Amino acid sequence: MTFDVDLGALSLDNYVLLFTDSGPYFRWFANSLLLTVAQVAGTLLVSSFVAYGFAMYEFRGKTLWFVMVLLVMTVPFEMLMLPLYVQVNDMGLADTYTVIVLPFLAAAVTIFFFRQYFLGIPRELLEAGRVDGVTEYGIFFRIVLPISKPAMAAMAILNGMICWNNFLWPLLVLRTPEKFTLPIGLNTLLTPYGNNYELLIIGAFFSLIPILILFLAFQRFFIEGMTAGAVKG
Repeated sequence: MTFDVDLGALSLDNYVLLFTDSGPYFRWFANSLLLTVAQVAGTLLVSSFVAYGFAMYEFRGKTLWFVMVLLVMTVPFEMLMLPLYVQVNDMGLADTYTVIVLPFLAAAVTIFFFRQYFLGIPRELLEAGRVDGVTEYGIFFRIVLPISKPAMAAMAILNGMICWNNFLWPLLVLRTPEKFTLPIGLNTLLTPYGNNYELLIIGAFFSLIPILILFLAFQRFFIEGMTAGAVKG
């Protein structure tokens, strides 16, 4: 057994192949990027709305509804997968990007995280906005969101990683190869008739770049958001 590396055997041919003779790869990459951006933006908006209601308003059945949100966090997706798939087919939404994004906009974990963060916002800020004549929507967008950048950044990174690496649900509902996401497309390189490991490894390497950029861009806010409320003073 030896750990010697034959430098003469190293080659960039697989990188050249990826960028010159792998049209579907960049289509899959673009599909994943589009879906990730749309789902992260939608999830942050919808989940923060729901969490804001739980944190700042009093209404009938508030505790019961929040307990239901917590219960949803305990249910694995595999239990919901089959009935959701049947419903999607009955509605004629199979093989569309809508069905990948829409069912997961109100994410239980994201709602819980935002609620806990919003509870730390002084109610006096909201009352001051109301005194100045700001509408309830204005309070949310002009007061709450600007001071919630750390929480938004933390959830953007976590949800972005989940969406980018999502494999099972898109695999069930997408049927057209041109609509495949990157994880599904890379999986098609492994077949009973031959495995293109060279392109698979290089393609998987480049699939890390968007998540790396996302983390580096929001790293400061991510750490601040994840540690919010840990220290009081």
